[in-house]
Amino acid sequence: MRQTALTFRFILVLWLIAPTLAAACELARQGDGRVAAVIDARTLRLEDGRDIRLTGLAPLTSDHASVATALLAALVIGRDVTIHAGSDAPDRYGRQHASLRLDINGPSIQAMLAAQGGALADGQSHDACAAEIRAAEADARQDRLGIWASAAVIKNTERPGDILAGLGRFAIVEGRVVSVRRAGSVTYVNFGRRWTADFTATISGRVLPQLAAAGLQPQAFEGQRLRVRGIIEQRGGSPTGSPTKSPRIEVIRPGQIEIVGADVVAGASE
Repeated sequence: MRQTALTFRFILVLWLIAPTLAAACELARQGDGRVAAVIDARTLRLEDGRDIRLTGLAPLTSDHASVATALLAALVIGRDVTIHAGSDAPDRYGRQHASLRLDINGPSIQAMLAAQGGALADGQSHDACAAEIRAAEADARQDRLGIWASAAVIKNTERPGDILAGLGRFAIVEGRVVSVRRAGSVTYVNFGRRWTADFTATISGRVLPQLAAAGLQPQAFEGQRLRVRGIIEQRGGSPTGSPTKSPRIEVIRPGQIEIVGADVVAGASE
């Protein structure tokens, strides 16, 4: 009952601000359809056979995906939707990537799902269309809805082994930055003092202008608490040639970084 009330409250807020978000988003309408089935937590099938992949959402672990899939099914099956995207071209699997809406002037299905704790923003989309998903996710996180009922959604940088256990999968990692160093064209945002073991976010030099445009200066991260989202990777070998086991996330978009406690999520204004 509490979850339903909280979700309704936030979706109502989304509906009130949706015209502003839609104007900023400016994605072309690519048609409409009725939802026949939900394939997974990010994919649904229309009655005419088209498969739609919801843009802006991160892949979930299997336990979280089952919760998200059920929430998505309850939200959309049998409902008419409008399709909004930069292009109607399918990917190699025949899926069209798009933002969907139950009401052309209402919030996106992605945002409605995130408001129920059934989706995570992928951090790769840093345009205005991603802003409502991030806002919905933040609200669900605060109210511990859906997948946010589990404290394990956000990984702690003080437990690098726990982070590394998710190698190759999407994760949100949070902790305090110990140091920021640049070596060649790469900036290393270090969340611990043991570079061979602790979590690090890496930023290529070509990404720095994007961060600056979003109001983010990596050198200013030192001492701040950050959330970083993306695919968990393992850093390469040490100078001595021995393999390292330190987890990392490569930052390629401003939306992957959030300063905890800040009023604005990175990339929300782009």
